[in-house]
Amino acid sequence: MNERNYLAAVYSFNYFGPVRTKLLISFFGSAKGIWNTSRKNLLEVGISERSVQKFVEYRRNFDLKRYFIRLKNLSIKFLTINDKDYPQNLKGLADAPLVLYYRGTIKKSDKNAVAIVGSRKITSYGREVTNKFATELASYGITVVSGLAFGVDVAAHKACLEAGGRAIAVLASGLDLITPISNSWLGEQIIKSNGALISEHPLGYKPQKSDFPERNRIISGLSKAVLVVEGARKSGTLHTASHAAEQGRQVFAVPGQITSPMSEAPHFLIQNGAKLATSTRDILNELDLQLKTDYEEVEKVMPEGKEESVILALLENEPLHTDEIIRLSGLGINIVSSKLTMMELKGVVKNLGSGVYKKV
Repeated sequence: MNERNYLAAVYSFNYFGPVRTKLLISFFGSAKGIWNTSRKNLLEVGISERSVQKFVEYRRNFDLKRYFIRLKNLSIKFLTINDKDYPQNLKGLADAPLVLYYRGTIKKSDKNAVAIVGSRKITSYGREVTNKFATELASYGITVVSGLAFGVDVAAHKACLEAGGRAIAVLASGLDLITPISNSWLGEQIIKSNGALISEHPLGYKPQKSDFPERNRIISGLSKAVLVVEGARKSGTLHTASHAAEQGRQVFAVPGQITSPMSEAPHFLIQNGAKLATSTRDILNELDLQLKTDYEEVEKVMPEGKEESVILALLENEPLHTDEIIRLSGLGINIVSSKLTMMELKGVVKNLGSGVYKKV
């Protein structure tokens, strides 16, 4: 067993957490030193007798070799904070996870990530707004991060994937149990679409209520900015925004109807210094992300030639029927039809049915 494996083993004992584990490493010299130290030594550094007893029992029952075989069999990899591929955005945070498990791929381009979070009780307005921002951010090659929960999270992940983008879902469970279970299909789709599922928790871990606020710090920490779409005044959405502010991340909030309870969180954030976001451009301009994205991804959604530019200009303000696009553009039916098909494949326009298209 190497130091990476020992660190994963120590960190799998959830009581220690990132801060306490770092202190123990500084005292014992290594994760291996913690794992192999005596009960007496643990008591001497100030760990409570009850916690030491739990750790000793946990260590006794933990089969190191079998654990890492299980990870391999489940196609679950892990990174430690000392690894060069550990997410850049997380690395400098005081409470960064010392171990991250993941399924899928971790990329350097994930440094240009934006989290989209909000209420589980999403409204039709919230769904439309989430789809708009997630689709446009994904089209610019920006990684969209969320938590795979019901409501805004699911809408953000789905819209991102439909636009051909890269999504990351951060879970509060071990990765052998995708939660919520009813959204496991979406988690699998994220992996198949070159995205990633991430968790700091070991195999077999079932989330407790208190784990979700802690999970939210990873969502915000992975991202350059957090966009809040909807949420009640007292909700987990504000936990994520609070983590983001503490981590030095920019918080954006989308204004909503003043009579809707789901607008309370974003309006509260705007009143307390969050940036108001009414378009993706607000986020890109503030963070200067547009210049840092993958230019090959950007080129996929840029208009190809004069015809596409004309069609996009016509769809700028409202959806139009194909016949109306032909009439207003002066282009032939074959050109308009082929261009709309290509633009839909690129995720630039959406077919609403019956020949009606809208700009995404």
